Amino acid sequence: MLTQRAPVLARFTRNDATRLGIATGILVLVLTAILGASTLTQETLQLQVGDLAPRDIVAQRALDFESQVRTADAREAARAAVQPQYDFTTDKAIAIAAEQQLAFDNKTRPIDTAFKTKLTPAERSSLLTTSVPTLSTDARNTLLGLDAARWAEVRAEAARVLDATLRTELRDTEVAEARTRLAGRLAGGLNEAERMLAAELISPLVKPNSSFSEDQTNEARNGAAAAVKPVRVQVRQGQVIARAGEPLAATDIEMIDALGMSRSSADVTSLGGWFLLAVLVVGMLLAWIWRFRSTLWHRDNVLVLIGLLLVGATLALKMTADRSILQFFVPTAAIGMLLAILLDASVATIVIAVIAIIGGAVTGNSLEFTAYTFLGGMAGIVAVRKGDRLQVFVQAAIAIFVVNALVVSVFSLLGTRDLRGVLELWLASAASAVGSSVAAVGTFAVLGSVFGIMTVFQLLEMANPSQPLLRRLLVETPGTYHHSLMVGNLAERAAEAIGADSLVTRVAAYYHDVGKLANPLGFIENQAGGENIHDQLDPAQSAQILKQHVADGIDIAYAAKVPKALIAYIPQHHGTAIMSYFYARAKERAAEPYGGLSTVEGAKAAAGVDERRFRHAGPKPQTREAALIMLADGVEASVRSLASRDEPAIRAMVERIIEERIADGQFDECDLTLRDLERIKNAFVGQLLGMYHTRIAYPQNTVVELESRRPAVVDGGDSQAS
Repeated sequence: MLTQRAPVLARFTRNDATRLGIATGILVLVLTAILGASTLTQETLQLQVGDLAPRDIVAQRALDFESQVRTADAREAARAAVQPQYDFTTDKAIAIAAEQQLAFDNKTRPIDTAFKTKLTPAERSSLLTTSVPTLSTDARNTLLGLDAARWAEVRAEAARVLDATLRTELRDTEVAEARTRLAGRLAGGLNEAERMLAAELISPLVKPNSSFSEDQTNEARNGAAAAVKPVRVQVRQGQVIARAGEPLAATDIEMIDALGMSRSSADVTSLGGWFLLAVLVVGMLLAWIWRFRSTLWHRDNVLVLIGLLLVGATLALKMTADRSILQFFVPTAAIGMLLAILLDASVATIVIAVIAIIGGAVTGNSLEFTAYTFLGGMAGIVAVRKGDRLQVFVQAAIAIFVVNALVVSVFSLLGTRDLRGVLELWLASAASAVGSSVAAVGTFAVLGSVFGIMTVFQLLEMANPSQPLLRRLLVETPGTYHHSLMVGNLAERAAEAIGADSLVTRVAAYYHDVGKLANPLGFIENQAGGENIHDQLDPAQSAQILKQHVADGIDIAYAAKVPKALIAYIPQHHGTAIMSYFYARAKERAAEPYGGLSTVEGAKAAAGVDERRFRHAGPKPQTREAALIMLADGVEASVRSLASRDEPAIRAMVERIIEERIADGQFDECDLTLRDLERIKNAFVGQLLGMYHTRIAYPQNTVVELESRRPAVVDGGDSQAS
């Protein structure tokens, strides 16, 4: 992000390696156990073709394999599709046609002779009657009624049809049908009787020129079978292979065997895949946290929270992975919303991305479900923001539903899902969105309390003036209470100016000085103008009193059950800053016996004062919020000592305090920039001018007149009194 500061490059220490190894080892083992449980505990199915499925048989993993059964069926179908092969050739047809044409000539030669020879009608009739003894009576009568010219036409047409019939392929199975069609093929102006005569003459001569060839048929079928490519079957995780009570086909048995469900041994390949997936997602997640969120990396409670949410989501997704569309109901977006509220949006985004990857893997490498989980989670993260109002959870639910519905609509349009399927997934999207918001709003406060992470509601509760510790400050140390409120106002204004957490800053400021409850009179704001005890104390003793209020504050805050995250601001608000007033007094006292600081011996004695005794124990501010409280604490205390509180005086004082803290290295361990410091300075000046603005000096007679009118307004309600 353009607004995100570049992280400080940190060395990967041995301690980091140990934490990474332990955290990764635990999470990887747990995730592998969840993801690979089905490969270790799957029931062995000893079934045969025709057996009834004892239950719904569901694929526990995705698989792509070559199906011998389906390949054999496909090849057999290809063989069956090949038509019987015949030995027809053009040369063979021509030879048979010529042979039969010669037979036709021989058969009709006596008839030709009868019509060419000069015979008496009786002799011609007798010769024609005996020339073709196989003719039917009708055909013979037709022949006897012909003259030489007409016979020539009948003979020519019969020869033509015979030749045409035998020159085209005529299978042995088609001969009978071909003979019955001969009369219909005869033309040449012949009448019906003449066509029947010609058909009877050539019908016995029609013979097949194409016979069934078993060798050629087998060769063609073998070639068709060989051309069939092996059939591959893709099984999706969660796919139902057979329903309970249904008879099992050979393909079902083969699929069960391929998935290893008929063997008692564990699916080592799948288990190894799940292990590598767990190593990848966990390793990259923890590496990202170490690299970009070093403050969270060293907090065990944060790592435990992230790990538990990741494990819980994985378990829910694995349990619903093979249940049709049930996985779309899982409220995974709640995890992103919870982490966005409890930690930050970047961590939430990374974790929801990891969950989306796992979700896609357990649902059969589904890109749709990966997009559904990730984009829906992102919508929740963007919409929920800080989770400081119930309304934002409602908005988040709407945003999640809209995004999820769009995702399933996109993949439905790209796929083949019908309208009913789309409506079912829209319903699942709505249920998941509502469930995510309800789960987030109902658990983030509990999780924050259990894992020691402050929530907005906890901060608002801690800021309530009725809190016992704040009541004690008000009653026992009213000056400190007022000071804390002013520091809170200043720090909050500055936090808003630089984009820090203003609520955390304000609430932490309220509790930064609770240690003064142990010794109220040791601090000038609680002395109410009385004697200052530090006038009679050694500077080192006074410094010890000031240092002690930090340790006392931690003890008192722990006893009052203040969240640890707020307690951390108590020592940081002073950092390792020097108590300059008492340090200067100590140097003056050390130099007094030698004539003061102006003498060489006095300056030498003053230089011998141990500065470390006048510095706070620290640590230095670790966050921008802690740095703001440090600056606001110094500014608020100093502004009360100003004789003039106009803008130049206030601005000069603020600049001096900021420059002193920078020169002292107090901001070396927090993420403040020069631009931030400029904005902080302007915010402080603006707030202080508002707090200490100059009031109008009313003339005394006007004040008396206004005061005299006040009872009339209250008692009589005289409208003219105002």
